Amino acid sequence: MADAKPSPAFLPAHALPHPMANPGYGKRAAPDQHPRTAQDFAHLPPREAAVAAYIDRLPGGADISVKALAKTLPYGQCALRTALNNLQRAGHLRRGREHLADSGSRRWITRTWFSRTARNDDWWAAFTRGDVPQAPQEPSDRQGPTRSRAYILLAALGRTAPSLSLSKAACAELAPLLTEWFARGASDEHVLRSLTAGLPTPIHHPAALIRTRLTTKLPPEREPGPTPPRRPPLRVLECAKCGTPGRPEALPGGTCGPCRGEAGPTPDSTPLTASAVRTHAADIRAAMANRRQGSHT
Repeated sequence: MADAKPSPAFLPAHALPHPMANPGYGKRAAPDQHPRTAQDFAHLPPREAAVAAYIDRLPGGADISVKALAKTLPYGQCALRTALNNLQRAGHLRRGREHLADSGSRRWITRTWFSRTARNDDWWAAFTRGDVPQAPQEPSDRQGPTRSRAYILLAALGRTAPSLSLSKAACAELAPLLTEWFARGASDEHVLRSLTAGLPTPIHHPAALIRTRLTTKLPPEREPGPTPPRRPPLRVLECAKCGTPGRPEALPGGTCGPCRGEAGPTPDSTPLTASAVRTHAADIRAAMANRRQGSHT
């Protein structure tokens, strides 16, 4: 039922298999969270508490879009959309974009950050600037010893290239080879390009092809020497309702002013007088003339 409100205890996070997002996307655990307790979401209404408890136990990279959650939780998409917005308002969730400073790519990646520990707007603003501790993400109860970053990428490879869909056993067998790529500094995007570019048709043995590429295209080892400090990623938050990007200070509770019903600044509608227009035009022409003169000196 779309309006059911079960307790979080009745929603085992992994009673049904939950889909993973494309590699590099999906749930991102916020850093520096408190240890998990039974009272983490007791301050929330039952529906929001149930959704938050479910998301909290999903592994990193899980698809936590409204459509994906509606397939495994007893709520409709409208109810889930409202619940996610309420979680954002309560400080457990933020949506935005991130650019990895050392990735060599110009792409901004859509991110959804989840924090079991409720955070206020000041904390999220500091997180956006990279001013909070970047503690390693906790292993999920679902992941187990083989659900490493490499395993998750391999398991989701079929989303990018359906002909490269791998079995559970193949992912576990190939994960150590891919782990070495990450140890040598390869990004998820670099791995995807290396494994999916120029695929033959048809592919009879995807696991064998992936093994060959992981072996023959392995990046070189890093040169010995001091590791340069890693620059924090560039982040920008987005309004939960309209998706408009903005500074954290302009998005209290994750929502922009217009979506909160606040009127924006009223533009000055007083028309300029004819003399004022002529004065402005003269000032612009003088500035342009001075600029041209300076460029020839």
